[in-house]
Amino acid sequence: MKSFTYERAADPAAAAAQAGRTAGARFIAGGTNLLDLMKLQIETPVHLIDVNGLALDEVAATADGGLRIGALVRNADLAAHPKVRSAYPLLSRALLAGASAQLRNRATTAGNLLQRTRCPYFYDPQQACNKRLPGSGCAAIGGFNRNLAVLGASEHCIATHPSDMAVAMRALDARIETVRGDGSTRQIGIAQFYRAPGDTPHLETVLERGELITAVLLPPPLGGRQVYHKVRDRASYAFAIVSVGVVVQPDGHVRVALGGVAPQPWRVEAAEQAGADARRIASRLLDGARTTEQNAFKLPLVERTLAAVLDEARA
Repeated sequence: MKSFTYERAADPAAAAAQAGRTAGARFIAGGTNLLDLMKLQIETPVHLIDVNGLALDEVAATADGGLRIGALVRNADLAAHPKVRSAYPLLSRALLAGASAQLRNRATTAGNLLQRTRCPYFYDPQQACNKRLPGSGCAAIGGFNRNLAVLGASEHCIATHPSDMAVAMRALDARIETVRGDGSTRQIGIAQFYRAPGDTPHLETVLERGELITAVLLPPPLGGRQVYHKVRDRASYAFAIVSVGVVVQPDGHVRVALGGVAPQPWRVEAAEQAGADARRIASRLLDGARTTEQNAFKLPLVERTLAAVLDEARA
């Protein structure tokens, strides 16, 4: 373990200002991903800013009938929240599909969105990884890549984003609220929040240096039927090979987001204009997919899983 300094944040703007001033500073809340990466010396922050004392752990209704979820709301509490279970069941189901009960009790809303990839080459310092060490190459390309991306990747990185919660947030059109070091705030649509890897896969979001997530905003409930299904190698404690989140709205409009297939939660709004036919939706969702011999099976798996989820939603 490398040495680092530590402080407890007094308020969000002060925390953002301190992180902006200090090169190598990181925020820490639940620590369920960051601490693992520090132990492996993949992440080596020189200064940790503990944000657990900030008043960002409430779920509250918004004026437009939506929901404001504080950045520090624990995954288990969010999944069990009565309003989430009744009005946003897709989000509750996605959260309960992730990790273990112990981790859900600790992991936070903001931390879930910001967790790093579980690509095995990212976690192995002996292997080339442009996400871990820019310019070093990508050992996953040409290596063991069965679980890696078939959409949205680049010649520099084929890692996938591991979050289940983010898939639901993408289908629900969540917005991410932040504060900068100068005290200014902004809202970022989740569709714009994650960067495509391109030739800079180490830059994963559009957050500026020191910018702190304070909340996630959900629009008014969509109603209808909402289903999340996660396909994985074992029944629990595993990341998605493919996951599908579906909302069938009362007017019949279908929203679809995918996990386990791209560097970010994957949604193509144009695909949702294909009506209710799973094959047509899947075809448009998967347009431009680039597969390897090992992960080409993900394409028919997406189509079959989507068909099953749509059948369940309509049942």
